[in-house]
Amino acid sequence: MLAIINARIFTMEKKIIERGSILIEAGRIKEIGTDINIPENIKRIDAAGKIVFPGMIDAHTHLGIGEDGLGWEGRDYNEYTDPLTPHLRAIDAINPEDDGLKEAYRNGITTVMTGPGSANVLGGESIVIRTRGDVVDEMVLKNPAGIKAAFGENPKRVYADQKKSPMTRMAVAGLLREIFMKTQDYRQEKEKAKEDEKPFKRDIKLESLLRVLTGEIPLKVHAHRADDIITALRIAGEFDIKITLEHCTEGHKIAGQIASAGVPAIVGPSLTGRTKVELKELDFKTAGILAEAGVKVALMSDHPVIPTYNLPVYAALAVKSGMDSEEALKAITINSAEILGIADRVGSIKVGKDADLVIFDGHPLAIDSKIENVIIKGEVVK
Repeated sequence: MLAIINARIFTMEKKIIERGSILIEAGRIKEIGTDINIPENIKRIDAAGKIVFPGMIDAHTHLGIGEDGLGWEGRDYNEYTDPLTPHLRAIDAINPEDDGLKEAYRNGITTVMTGPGSANVLGGESIVIRTRGDVVDEMVLKNPAGIKAAFGENPKRVYADQKKSPMTRMAVAGLLREIFMKTQDYRQEKEKAKEDEKPFKRDIKLESLLRVLTGEIPLKVHAHRADDIITALRIAGEFDIKITLEHCTEGHKIAGQIASAGVPAIVGPSLTGRTKVELKELDFKTAGILAEAGVKVALMSDHPVIPTYNLPVYAALAVKSGMDSEEALKAITINSAEILGIADRVGSIKVGKDADLVIFDGHPLAIDSKIENVIIKGEVVK
């Protein structure tokens, strides 16, 4: 057992507890409050004058798949040979010894979504993992967490260089529609074969996409430009599938449409150069405008594009550009957890949830705040 005492607790459950305590048992939060019974002879952390915050969640990275400090040897997130690879699984490429993962948890980023890149129209299955562990299978919080799709410049550029489709935005959308139609037919054929008790030849790509078609997991849509975002919403409506908008760089232009669609946005990385045309409107204001319109917003690093360990800095810069401070805190904790489908485990400080906690010596969004301790599943790891 472990107790944190005398802390200011940002629960992210719509309340802040002053001079509160947290009792941890078997890796989970057992009690929270200002007057809880703490057993004698258990380890205590006196957090007087400190802030306890949920372990932070980076909702979009390539950690473990795009390894820090390596070239092609550690780049395993894009399979450039086929624009449609929904069956590829992030879990098969993650190296738990990636230095980026170690740097993440030491800086309070205890959970990340990691997965394929955006070279392909369909890139493969994403996964949600804790950032500390020796074997990836033991780090998993959700697998799969969604299937990556990509609109815009990246798939166009990759396959134009190979002189094959897709070379236009029309072709990107066309390929998506084609494979989803095949998946619809496949579903009917599979169900008919089961009813008739006949053999059925499985297709690994369509088996993966079935989970999107049935609503089990979302399509995680890489889209920067407003027109690409609208195309993604259009296709989602045609096939009645769930999507999350990843990057959403021009989301501020169409915030009302995104809010009306009820689609969440994972915004960023906003601290980069405008390295391609579709990033010309890149701005930290986007997250705040979307949140104000009623969109559920999370923030991302897109590591290794920008380092995941600076996630609270990116939230602070969003506040500087107009985002409400509380919404920015939610965008790196509970909103991320809810969008990723793991809010029953992490994202806030609540009885029964995993004890993934960070102790700051100041406000989490203050640039000069230092992390005193990091706790993952009840274990002090820093």
